[in-house]
Amino acid sequence: MKAKILTMTLLVIVLFTATAMAAKPIIKADQQYLDINTGLYMLDGNVYIEVKNRIITAGQAKVSLASLEVWGTGGITVTQDDIYFTGDKVYVYGSSERATIEGNINFSRTNTTVTADRVDYSWRDKNAVFSGNVKVTQNDNTFTADSIKYNIETNTFF
Repeated sequence: MKAKILTMTLLVIVLFTATAMAAKPIIKADQQYLDINTGLYMLDGNVYIEVKNRIITAGQAKVSLASLEVWGTGGITVTQDDIYFTGDKVYVYGSSERATIEGNINFSRTNTTVTADRVDYSWRDKNAVFSGNVKVTQNDNTFTADSIKYNIETNTFF
């Protein structure tokens, strides 16, 4: 009986430690409040949201911690490692690890830049689909397209 109690106690300790070590988002803004009617955190001014090694900045944003969704506008940046997106507005589907950035898209990383009207990016498969007035510069090559898919891991367009 004592062995079962000791085992259960150790299991509970391990579970609580794992929960405490899980990545918690860092959310900062000049003004923020919880809208009790919608359950959304309303953020205004110098918005900074960090989850794991992904950072989103915006002028204004709404965040649902329950569904892991972010809606942001005004000077959007989305960064992770050497990946850097800018645009006018962003919608992040956190549970499926996808983001849609719209308006004046500018993507940059070492030796590669892309401008477009919209990008859909998946953190899971590391693919970005750029659409609308796409212009790509990679090393010394420049080309345009209506839509193009880019794999972040292999640094290739297809």
